[in-house]
Amino acid sequence: MYYLLVALFVPLTLGLKIGTSLQWIEHTPQPYAVRNFYKGSSTATISSGGVANLGSDTSFDLAANAETQGLKQYANHRNIRLIYTICEVPYRIVANKASGIKTLADLKGKKIGTMKGTSAGVFVQRMMASVGIQENQYTIASGNVCMKAPCASDTLPAMLKNKQIDAFGIWEAAVELGAQAIGDSAIIFQNASVYREIYSLYSTTQKLNDPAKRKDIVAFVRALNQTLGVFNEKPESVYDFVAKEVNMDVKVVKDVWKDHWWVGQWGKDVPQLLVEEDAYLAKTDGRAKASQKELETFLDDSVIKEL
Repeated sequence: MYYLLVALFVPLTLGLKIGTSLQWIEHTPQPYAVRNFYKGSSTATISSGGVANLGSDTSFDLAANAETQGLKQYANHRNIRLIYTICEVPYRIVANKASGIKTLADLKGKKIGTMKGTSAGVFVQRMMASVGIQENQYTIASGNVCMKAPCASDTLPAMLKNKQIDAFGIWEAAVELGAQAIGDSAIIFQNASVYREIYSLYSTTQKLNDPAKRKDIVAFVRALNQTLGVFNEKPESVYDFVAKEVNMDVKVVKDVWKDHWWVGQWGKDVPQLLVEEDAYLAKTDGRAKASQKELETFLDDSVIKEL
């Protein structure tokens, strides 16, 4: 009985709870890090979700999402911090040359598939604006993402093949599958200087200021650093793992690997990119844009420095 009572009063050690979208390639370093490198004081659990969880559920310690969703949540939750960049992805637009498209500017007046309110929606807008085409000069069509052929009729690759749309821009592997679906008729547009997804890890000031929790957060970021080393230096060793995690064919993983940059720390141009993107999102969301100083606060490199 004595030992039973002692056991009952031992405090529970809660592990890291991480919210992330589990369908996409960009998330895969997280489960790899947990399984192979994480050495925190307790377990790390990855749940379906994202940065929105940090603003609505204090049980979440970390979350991962594109910068678009991070900025949207930061607008209403100024305690959220972007602490690490897992992956940068220069998205691509695939278009059908049979629609008379030879240049990006030829998409004027065309029907372009994407997902509004997401990083892909921002990408399409930025790409079109880069050649002087405004949002009222083309039509946006909604469609679903496909990660593995054959793609259902309501997905963007199938819509492109069936000529319901002239082009589409979204994350991989849908663009690759769209290009494969129309073969020699495919033309690709990509410009990392105009837009690239900044898929990042987020936390909150409350979690970062908790010494015990911060120790585990640092341990997880350290594990991510080790993982990115593998993803960069020995990609052939993780193709199968990534394919299984997101239900892709291994060959397609290899085909799109070059479009995923496993970076760890954001580049010098990112603060300005966030200022420009937030100004656009503020307009579409009907809110005030964040100041440059506020967005500098949003970027917190203290965990990276602590490593």
